Amino acid sequence: MVDVGRKKETARTATAEGILVMSPRTLALLEEGRTPKGDPFLVAQIAGIQAAKRTAELIPLCHTLPLSSVDVRVESDDAIPGVRATATVRVVARTGVEMEALTAVSVALLTVYDMLKAVDRGMRIESVRLLHKAGGRSGEWVADATPRDNVGTLQR
Repeated sequence: MVDVGRKKETARTATAEGILVMSPRTLALLEEGRTPKGDPFLVAQIAGIQAAKRTAELIPLCHTLPLSSVDVRVESDDAIPGVRATATVRVVARTGVEMEALTAVSVALLTVYDMLKAVDRGMRIESVRLLHKAGGRSGEWVADATPRDNVGTLQR
């Protein structure tokens, strides 16, 4: 585990996103509220928040952080077709919250998958990535516009 004891506590934020690709039929059932296990949007939002809070238990060398805010949004997107999850996490700490944002998105999408797998086992989780991070010594970083690019822009 990296020693962050000498680092200064600063306000830090990270935003991540990901998508769950599904058949148009599955998306229609979801949007009509006719899913077998209840409301995947609400359950996935709560699961994502809970996952962000427990990231250090899931990622072995991740620091435990006192999160000040976790915002998880799970929405249908006809253009995919499927679901887009976005998470923004904030903290005042000595290390960033990128892993918490990525974990929140991943678990939110896994939750939707779990709730819809009886309808569509061919769903795919794709493009889970960091969109933005700010705070700390490295400053601000913003992802390029296209999800397939794995290069970002460091802004100091």
